[in-house]
Amino acid sequence: MEEPSPTPDPPTNQLGSLNDLAHELASLEDLATRGSWRSILDKVSRARSLNLLTSPHDHLIYLSYNVLAFSKLRRFSEASNEIDTLDDFNSSYYKYETYPRLYPNRSGSMIPFSLRFIHAQLPIKLGNRQEGLDRCYLLLKFIREKIKEKESHDLHDSVRIWKRRENSVLNCLIGHHLGDKEFSLSLDLIKDLINRDYLDPVLVSKLGYIQMQIGDIEGAKGSFNSVETMLNERKSDEYFLSEVQFRNLVNRNKALVYLVGKDYVSAVREYEECIERDHTDVVALNNKALCLMYLRDLSDSIKVLEKALERIPTIALNETLVINLCSMYELAYVNHSEIKRTLSNWIVHVAPDDFDASCTRVLISKDGR
Repeated sequence: MEEPSPTPDPPTNQLGSLNDLAHELASLEDLATRGSWRSILDKVSRARSLNLLTSPHDHLIYLSYNVLAFSKLRRFSEASNEIDTLDDFNSSYYKYETYPRLYPNRSGSMIPFSLRFIHAQLPIKLGNRQEGLDRCYLLLKFIREKIKEKESHDLHDSVRIWKRRENSVLNCLIGHHLGDKEFSLSLDLIKDLINRDYLDPVLVSKLGYIQMQIGDIEGAKGSFNSVETMLNERKSDEYFLSEVQFRNLVNRNKALVYLVGKDYVSAVREYEECIERDHTDVVALNNKALCLMYLRDLSDSIKVLEKALERIPTIALNETLVINLCSMYELAYVNHSEIKRTLSNWIVHVAPDDFDASCTRVLISKDGR
């Protein structure tokens, strides 16, 4: 029931639209948006075999999408091999100013941030946790150097972009440390930002979640109250949150406090406020259903998740929600296997390529039925 960590953006560049710089970039972006990762691999392979990629930027962007597709499909060794072909990210070969005729009036690195992000994560996916953590901390250092550089030139928009990237990497690091129950390291990362007056409501909320996990309920309440104070000060634009997103964050924080106290009725009320504002708030939908399950109202809990999948399939279709729905089926129905099989068949037709269909826990017989 914890808030999800952010995921990296598709390959892009902070200098503006790149459609004029890369071969058919718009079609790659469209395929990524639809989760058609296998089609991306096919498109990259075809473009390379037909020598359609003519500029350094073409090759780099297509490689980035290839790496992203391999990663989404959990083909991490192939993603790692692809990145290794680049050798040194800081090479002059990957700088715009090296090619003034191709990229007039452009400077800086062509390496998309998402490629750096995936490069940092891959060792962990391949079983080398320490190397992955080391890369993540090096990436965090790189980002903070960029923030200082942009601040020294009063480039406020660039500072905001790099601070958002700092958030992504910090959330990733916090998630890894929490996964190994390294609570003190997670707390240190967040408190360091807070001590530097970097009051992002999502990070302060994350602090509250960690405090809850270590039993510091009063500390968590204090963190959540700080988030509500930020909302009242109307500073949502500073944190890339709309007012609806900010208000829903506050409601979800309140709901978690009720959940810890096993006051599921009050938690449901908070989640319903979120859903009334934004019917695509999947965290609220999922957690409302769990609360109803705890209240032994399996029928309504199942309806909440089924309606979410029906109304907003591209948003609601994630492994956590499907696992919860299947667990509810198992509790509610004797013939849950057939019901889950129906769900599994539906998922096959609507899910993106990277969806893990095994989360339905449907047993497939040897003859495929």
